[in-house]
Amino acid sequence: MDLIREYWWLAVVLVALVLAFILLRPKQRVTLTDSAPVRPHMSQQKQPPEGRGLAGEHAAAASDVTGDILRAPVHKKLDGDKDPHDDLCLIKGVGPKFAEALRGAGFVRFEQIAHLTPTEIDRLDARLGTFAGRINRDRIVEQADYLARNDTDGFEQKFGKL
Repeated sequence: MDLIREYWWLAVVLVALVLAFILLRPKQRVTLTDSAPVRPHMSQQKQPPEGRGLAGEHAAAASDVTGDILRAPVHKKLDGDKDPHDDLCLIKGVGPKFAEALRGAGFVRFEQIAHLTPTEIDRLDARLGTFAGRINRDRIVEQADYLARNDTDGFEQKFGKL
């Protein structure tokens, strides 16, 4: 009994050391390389491309709506989308932000922009916010007409190199 009264602190120190070892011991660190074997639980299952199947279509629709609400860039094209979009940034004076504003208004092809009437341009200008007036000032309809006809020579003569 005298032994416990005199050496109680030793028991406390031993318990503290055991707890410190359990809580503060180094964690196992695993670095995988390309030469490391792939185990079954590590392999990723191949996902079907977005837009295919009912669940994929619902997920794509939900992300599109969420992206519109948050004004966040969402994927530009689904794998199953057959309608190609033109690169609107080829038009002089149209950068990524302006191209995104045009896409948001529903203009994705040069032909659509090339066939705008003056009334439609005025309506579109009202929707473009900070880019209002740029369609007429930068002659975007005229440029889009050249690009829609694939007349790169005529475009480059009038507006400069693509």
